[in-house]
Amino acid sequence: RLRALNRLQVIFQHLKMSKQTDSAAEVLLEKKGGAGVITLNRPKALNALNLSMIQKIYPQIKTWEQDPETFLIIIKGTGGKAFCAGGDIRAITEAGKVGDKLIQDFFIGEYRLNNAIGTCKKPYVALIDGITMGGGVGVSVHGHFRVATEKTVFAMPETAIGLFPDVGGGYFLPRLSGKIGYYLALTGCRLKGRDVLKAGIATHFVESEKLPALEKDLIALKSPSKEKIADLLNSYHMKCTIDQEKEFALDEHMEKINSLFSANSMEEIVKKLKQDGSPFAMKQLETLNKMSPTSLKLTLRQLREGASMSLQEVLRMEYRLSQACMKGHDFYEGVRAVLIDKDQSPKWKPAALEEVSDEFVDNCFKPLGSDDLKL
Repeated sequence: RLRALNRLQVIFQHLKMSKQTDSAAEVLLEKKGGAGVITLNRPKALNALNLSMIQKIYPQIKTWEQDPETFLIIIKGTGGKAFCAGGDIRAITEAGKVGDKLIQDFFIGEYRLNNAIGTCKKPYVALIDGITMGGGVGVSVHGHFRVATEKTVFAMPETAIGLFPDVGGGYFLPRLSGKIGYYLALTGCRLKGRDVLKAGIATHFVESEKLPALEKDLIALKSPSKEKIADLLNSYHMKCTIDQEKEFALDEHMEKINSLFSANSMEEIVKKLKQDGSPFAMKQLETLNKMSPTSLKLTLRQLREGASMSLQEVLRMEYRLSQACMKGHDFYEGVRAVLIDKDQSPKWKPAALEEVSDEFVDNCFKPLGSDDLKL
């Protein structure tokens, strides 16, 4: 009897929660003035994207895109710590272990959303204040405008969990200047504040505390064109003096990054780093040695191929890779070591780059026939 009662209480609790005001919703979708505003609202989870959020945002963007009264779309996060720290990796891991179809649905939904942002006809402004990684990069970087602040921390850390920099990483990373994108993708290096702008990931840099005023001004614009929005962002950008004098953190290493990361294979990159022998090269070597060898090989090829593909072709390729990773060993092991047990010592299989065969890598890129991603 008691257990049945307890179960009822739990059910009531759930019902009560679902009826709560909008502030309890994981994503808020509001029309303010001429702007559609998307607010990622899972501050405790650093606004990580889950499937239900993706399934709410996608149709709303499509609706706003068709609406003559909506002139721009703004996306932001709550909580002051993160814009969006990534996708809901834990849920995907649990699903993958039991063969649940979330491992298809999540990536299909996420990549369709990335494509909707990349092809959006209305100006799309992402306020990337705080941690912006993985899935958070996917819902910002493909839009027209990305506003970074002194609190922005950008990274694509997927090779450390047996994955690859997806969400269209194969499209935007190889298009950054020199070999910065390859370096960021393989090492998971973090960029902070103004460096996110200097690397070409953000389009503008504004003080974090000025964002509410900026948002208000964006909303108040009368039937704004892309030019008007750009002018407004530029005026805020020009007034921001934080870290103005600071050199780009990677500046002193750019020459090395461009030569060391231009090799055609991971083995060659490693060889070049060893031959270089500088403290910078040794540090990169140490970092790469911690990453999944399979992920490193998939990532290098993903970027090399993605460099000449359209965003749609890249997302199709990445969907194939995502499904290959879901079938493999390293993703589950990486998530265990980094996010669950946090012992930071994953046992990769295969454990060395030389053991990841070209044939295996080729197979990961093979079309999935009727299961391929449809955009």
